[in-house]
Amino acid sequence: MDLARTEVAGGRKASHGNAARLALMALPAVFFGVFFAYPVVAIVERGLHVGGGWQFGRITEVLGQSDIRHVLWFTVWQALASTALTLLVALPGAYVFARLDFPGKQVLRAVVTVPFVLPTVVVGTAFLALLGRGGLLDELWGVRLDTTVWAILLAHVFFNYAVVVRTVGGLWAQLDPRQEEAARMLGASRLAAWRKVTLPALGPAVAAAALMVFLFTFTSFGVVQILGGPGFSTLEVEIYRQTAQIFDLPTAAVLTLVQFAAVGLILAVHAWTVRRRESALRLVDATQTARRPRGAGQWALLGGVLASVVVLVLLPLGVLVLRSFDTADGFGFGYYRALLSSDGGTFLVPPIDAIGNSLEYALAATAIALVIGGLAAAALTRRAGRLVRGFDALLMLPLGVSAVTVGFGFLITLDKPPLDLRASWILVPLAQALVGVPFVVRTMLPVLRAVDGRLREAAAVLGASPLRAWREVDLPMVRRALLVAAGFAFAVSLGEFGATVFIARPDNPTLPVAVARLLGRAGDLNYGQAMALSTILMLVCAVCLLLLERIRPAKATTGEF
Repeated sequence: MDLARTEVAGGRKASHGNAARLALMALPAVFFGVFFAYPVVAIVERGLHVGGGWQFGRITEVLGQSDIRHVLWFTVWQALASTALTLLVALPGAYVFARLDFPGKQVLRAVVTVPFVLPTVVVGTAFLALLGRGGLLDELWGVRLDTTVWAILLAHVFFNYAVVVRTVGGLWAQLDPRQEEAARMLGASRLAAWRKVTLPALGPAVAAAALMVFLFTFTSFGVVQILGGPGFSTLEVEIYRQTAQIFDLPTAAVLTLVQFAAVGLILAVHAWTVRRRESALRLVDATQTARRPRGAGQWALLGGVLASVVVLVLLPLGVLVLRSFDTADGFGFGYYRALLSSDGGTFLVPPIDAIGNSLEYALAATAIALVIGGLAAAALTRRAGRLVRGFDALLMLPLGVSAVTVGFGFLITLDKPPLDLRASWILVPLAQALVGVPFVVRTMLPVLRAVDGRLREAAAVLGASPLRAWREVDLPMVRRALLVAAGFAFAVSLGEFGATVFIARPDNPTLPVAVARLLGRAGDLNYGQAMALSTILMLVCAVCLLLLERIRPAKATTGEF
């Protein structure tokens, strides 16, 4: 009898848990269905559903074109090369941040993260100022890489360095160093102990980081658009060209389907590596594993990592700042003062207005992303079956699916009541929030899963409603993670470009759109103003990241970016 009552109680508990999870998933699912799936499907349908029927033969026709095959080859090739180069450069940095303790570590961690949250157009602008025609290296040594693959690869390393450092370093810091020490005591060399003990444990994290770098470089847009020139084009750049310049929607639709299939495969493999990483290891407090450098080897490694950060991160950003002050009349604030005027004709308003527009849009996008991402993370807290895993994958899709397709889809779908939003200011924050939600989920989820479920059960037994239990139990424990999630969502929203370039109005440009438009016009004044706006945006992102490092929980959770 007692067994039967226990089974009934367990069944009711599971039923209530499933109902609560579905309730939490409802709003995020509707949000992604309306503002992500609907625009993307509409673009594909408009491109392939012609004359009352589906033209699937268009797929083989498009993929059979030699120029499209070249785009596909270059997209995959440069993504593989960028991923390999990023791992080669960033893995030593992951070790330094995980195992060594040194003055300025917190500031340096923020510095290497700044490139990741910078808009891709700013990254392209920084490397253009360093490597392009008239750039620093061109002036000093005649070295110019503005239309070569090397410029793109180096920019991708700059952009994705933090992905490897934070993903791999976050796990490395929590691996118990005594396991490797035990192998050394049993006679293994330092290299053998690392290869047989530490490397297998790091494998899932390295694979996850590599997949994310590959995803970001596979869908690269702003960097390739600025640095690649007419000879180099990724799928994302080609989708933009077919959509905005040639107006060939069928070709754009085919390329969108190809990119969607590739991204889905990458995310499926990534989810598998994350599950391996979460379930296979015993971890320790990350604050107890870092030590002061010992021996010439560790000091040399620390020096090498600092040198790589200076060359790969600080030098491009420094050149960007330098170019913003280098006017025709000498060093000064001429380009910054020019931002106050609209005489150049590039905008209907002074370029300086883009700063206020971007901040307002980013704040609204952050609020949306916190609500949607917070509910989604709460729904995913308890690991479950295929439905929840599929929902988790859905939340990650905006990071890889063509933002250009989403932005153009907004224009052709959200133009009728009850969702006639083309003239509304909310359209830009909605597009930015799509990119911010995955960062909120990935930041909040590990922390929520670390909360002991028995505390919630105890609160429920004492009569607390689910809302009050969340407010009294979960919120105090995840408050810092919530602030970190808000900071990342704000920084990422501030720099969103792929979708915003379609929907930002000429009288309300955002900073990334303003930079791209200035770079697209000839003249030293436009170029200097682009450098000045890029510098302002870089400083805002840097301040945001420094604040995040100060409030970041001391005990970093596994896999937290």
